[in-house]
Amino acid sequence: MTTVEGSRLWGWVAALAVTAVAAVLRLVALDRPARIVFDETYYVKQAYSLLTLGYEGDWADDQDEAFAAGDYSGLSESPDYVVHPPLGKWLIAIGMRLLGTESMVGWRISGAIAGIIGVLLVARIGRRLLGSTLLGATAGLLLAVDGMHIVMSRTGILDIFLSTFVIAAFGTLLLDREQSRRRLAARVAGDLGEYGRLRDPWGPRLGVRWWLVATGVLLGLACGVKWSGIYAVAVFGVVAVIWSVCARRAAGVRLWAGAGLLRDGVPSFLALVPTAVLTYVAGWASWFASDGAYLRRWAQDVNAVAEVPQRTWMPDALNSWWQYHLQMWDFHRGLSSEHTYESHPVGWLLQLRPTSFAWQRLLNADGEETDTVEVVLALGNPVVWWAGAVALLVVLWWAIRRRDWRAWGILAGYAAMYLPWFTYSEPFSDRTIFTFYTVAFAPFVALALAYAVGRMPAVRRGRRWPVVVLLAAAALVAAFFLPIWVGHPVAYRFWQLHMWIPNIDSLGIGWV
Repeated sequence: MTTVEGSRLWGWVAALAVTAVAAVLRLVALDRPARIVFDETYYVKQAYSLLTLGYEGDWADDQDEAFAAGDYSGLSESPDYVVHPPLGKWLIAIGMRLLGTESMVGWRISGAIAGIIGVLLVARIGRRLLGSTLLGATAGLLLAVDGMHIVMSRTGILDIFLSTFVIAAFGTLLLDREQSRRRLAARVAGDLGEYGRLRDPWGPRLGVRWWLVATGVLLGLACGVKWSGIYAVAVFGVVAVIWSVCARRAAGVRLWAGAGLLRDGVPSFLALVPTAVLTYVAGWASWFASDGAYLRRWAQDVNAVAEVPQRTWMPDALNSWWQYHLQMWDFHRGLSSEHTYESHPVGWLLQLRPTSFAWQRLLNADGEETDTVEVVLALGNPVVWWAGAVALLVVLWWAIRRRDWRAWGILAGYAAMYLPWFTYSEPFSDRTIFTFYTVAFAPFVALALAYAVGRMPAVRRGRRWPVVVLLAAAALVAAFFLPIWVGHPVAYRFWQLHMWIPNIDSLGIGWV
């Protein structure tokens, strides 16, 4: 076995070991809590409806307990107005089909598997991005023990699928960078003319970039779960073009800027954006196939009686689909109802206002309240997120002062899945948003922290103690918080010991 082969083998061994840790934390007692929690009331019941009707039907009020008991009589054939695309709910439905609709594990298994895959991807991406098996495994383990990622993986809602598709797309974007640079170098070497200059001042064409097509597919799937994946399409597309421009400059192409923007940029756009759009539309296949779905026959019904028919140049199905999207956009833009756990993105990096998914006192045999509580709190591991906030400053410094493309790549993840939320919050908007949205960029927090620790002088000299200290601290804190991440019954006093940050409202701090 060569050194390279041995390194690859150890890379996979380390990644799989970290993934095994993630699997235990996400799969054990997945049926706890044994009831619908938080937004499962929407997505689990909608997933069941998709299995039953092929579209999201309307449920009677207060059906959570009945549904958990296996009573689905509250579902009607009337279509329900839902504001997220169907794909994420179909993924939940796959688990329900495999393990049973009456099983809490069935509700949550797809999300758990998505979370486990996300950890594996971060470990492998970290190794490729940072050039170190140790740092790649560090990034994966940090994500594996992160409470936000654990809670979202163990709950039947959509955001964990978005997170996994986006980090997978980032991985294929890195593979495209490597492959396109290798292809460019080989073709430049074969195109050198007299005096070692390229015959074509624009440089060679690279052909179809299949890894970029794969990136488009994955980002289309992300958008098919939640619309916030659109930002990743935009940011990753820009990153792909910038990397192409830099590659042509490094290869000695004379007109490197124009070549990167046009000769690479246009094919990159065609490989990425139309692919993402087609993948997204394909995710609506069940809606197109179901006459009873919400607004499915809007164009036929409305234009049959309208004095001025609307968008008659579009096919009826596409016209109805577009109208549905206009209504969804109005909902997301106007969502501003007050909520106990709403938060401002300023506080997200420090997890200042976590989201309570479940909280109840348990009863004794006589039906009286006990001192035992069952809690599910969507709170990131304080070591990972607080140290990650410091690591982000390190990443920024290396990106700006040292022009490290790896740092810029990590920042692209933040730019795609974190920064856009500022436009939906004060002072620009009053949309209701929550800290649990951070799971979408939690993989990039883990990568940033691994990157920062890898830049420490001791680690660069081959010493591993900073990595060991970081991972040990993250693991110990995870062990302390795990019961309130997974809904394990604990004493009320034990729960109070986890409330490290005082009530933000009592401190008079706005925008948190």
